Amino acid sequence: MLWGAVWRVTAVVAVVLFGATWFFHAQMPELSALLDGRQRGSVTLLDHEGNVFAWRGETFGGQTSAADVSKHLRNAVVATEDKRFYGHFGLSPRGIAGAIRINLSEGRGAFQGNGGSTITQQVAKLLCLGVEYDPQRWKTEAEYEADCRKGSLVRKLKEVPYAFALEWTYSKQDILTIYLNRAYLGAGARGFEAAAQRYFGKSSRQLVPAEAAMLAGLLVAPSYYAPTNNLKRAQDRAGVIIGLMQDQGYLTKAEADEALRNPATLSPEATQRAGGYFADWVVDSAPSFLARDTTEDVVIHTTLDQHLQKAAESAVAAVFDARLKAGSKAQAAVVVMSSDGAVRAMVGGRDIGAPGSFNRASQARRQTGSAFKPFVYAAALDMGWSPADYVEDSPLTLRIPGSGAWTPQNYTRDFKGIMTLADALKDSRNIPAVRVSEAVGRDAVRQVAEHFGIVSDLAKGPALALGVSEATLVEMTGAYAGILNGGSAVKPYGLIDLRLRGDKAPLITQTGGIEERVIREDAARYLTWMMMQVIDSGTGTRARLPGREAAGKTGTTQAARDAWFVGYTADYVAGVWMGYDDNTPLTGVTGGGLPAEIWKEVMVRVHDGLPARPLPKKVPEARLPPQAGGAPASSGGAVPPGEPAPPQGREPDLAERIINEVLGTFLGGRW
Repeated sequence: MLWGAVWRVTAVVAVVLFGATWFFHAQMPELSALLDGRQRGSVTLLDHEGNVFAWRGETFGGQTSAADVSKHLRNAVVATEDKRFYGHFGLSPRGIAGAIRINLSEGRGAFQGNGGSTITQQVAKLLCLGVEYDPQRWKTEAEYEADCRKGSLVRKLKEVPYAFALEWTYSKQDILTIYLNRAYLGAGARGFEAAAQRYFGKSSRQLVPAEAAMLAGLLVAPSYYAPTNNLKRAQDRAGVIIGLMQDQGYLTKAEADEALRNPATLSPEATQRAGGYFADWVVDSAPSFLARDTTEDVVIHTTLDQHLQKAAESAVAAVFDARLKAGSKAQAAVVVMSSDGAVRAMVGGRDIGAPGSFNRASQARRQTGSAFKPFVYAAALDMGWSPADYVEDSPLTLRIPGSGAWTPQNYTRDFKGIMTLADALKDSRNIPAVRVSEAVGRDAVRQVAEHFGIVSDLAKGPALALGVSEATLVEMTGAYAGILNGGSAVKPYGLIDLRLRGDKAPLITQTGGIEERVIREDAARYLTWMMMQVIDSGTGTRARLPGREAAGKTGTTQAARDAWFVGYTADYVAGVWMGYDDNTPLTGVTGGGLPAEIWKEVMVRVHDGLPARPLPKKVPEARLPPQAGGAPASSGGAVPPGEPAPPQGREPDLAERIINEVLGTFLGGRW
């Protein structure tokens, strides 16, 4: 009776197993359809010289076969994952029994932890037992893959007929080929060809034993053992694999010893972690269907200069290490660009974050403080005023409709009386900036800033002149680039062209660069000269570059929540922002302090080896201040102590005289 029951049950199981196996076998596609297991394509980013510096998405090195890869790679994979691969029919009863024993001895469930899966069973998991990804069923691809890799008893039972079907349909070589192409190996590399290129800069055909062992060691935990995360850990894991290869006869003792003495190391491209924030910014600037959500393999040629990128990153690290106390959470961002808006380097935070990290250079909108003042003076200079014209730094109260009286204060809480526009900007005086803004008109100031690329909503009231509006560091640096190039707006850009891998014709070419003129060229040259005084003897002296002309402006916002320094030489424009992500006030930091020091460190390193070139500036003619008592000292454009003078070379018209008289009376009745 027992025998009768056993053989009947066995027969039923065999029939069901055969039926399930035949069902799966009938649905198996051609081998080539199973090799690329990605749901999305990859994005490879090249610097301005055409060298790879970053990857996004999952890279796929192209279809390869088990017969084509290095024999050491084949042997390492088999030795590590399934030493009986060539002898079983899809399952390894000994392997499963051994895994159950290990799991129970370590206090886990029988099918939790070590699974004892053969390579064929792992391929079944990689193929998700033939179930295609359905976005209606799984919210993300990660959920889909996690579901496919569940190690429950039910999942194991489903794997059995599918593994048999694989063995029935494909040869051992084919099954190994699927595995070598679909396995995920960390750092966005799908398949061993992509991993060999990603980590070693070579084809999987060229791998030596030490390299093959390192890649095979990734299979158990790709992210943990990825050599880009911890090279020593990956080398230690490779040493274990080399021992297995020797034990199973794939390596002689001499070959194993040689591999252990010369562990695999990363290629220069693989060790390069610079430019991560820049890569995210460029990918975000491209159409999503060709970048973030691409189903194709895309190559983007960018403006990044890796030398400048490393210089910017090392400068930030050097200043923070030397000047900030341990444990400080203060952050910094840096942008370096050419005068045409081509971004050459970008630091989005103190630490190099994972892809998709918050980028403080392009995503953080912060008040600009006095770094906004050059746009106020740009509006005045474009109307014909001179840096040598005068403005009064004295108590000022304006009545704002709906808000009442508003009295701006200087940072130093004092007043300097009559001073030139150049001195007012050099010393970053607030009251003169407000007087100039009110005289030329807030709309004119707002228009200049917007046309230079400040796209945020700008304040409507008189505090506009003091930088209460928000902007990103990329916007501010691009706006200053417009001043350097002679007054034409620029659109910051990082993408030179985008094309599908293997195509010669680009799908997208550069969309940024120099655009329409905003202010006259002589106004831009005057403004450059004014900002040179900021660095030479004003609030930005810590940014002074030895033996090289530079122009720039400091910026500190209310309660010191943000500190800026933006400036340029004849070669590059650079912007620095510093602050806390949660808007905590900075302690003892202004734009003329640490940001200026970071800016200097960045520019010294960026200009290493470049000859010094003069800035394109225009020096104004000196003018006499107004005489005490009311009469101008000369006809050369001296101004009444209250408002900036009209442009030199013409008398004020009737409307200007009326405005000056009204404003003069309002400001105390003094000419």
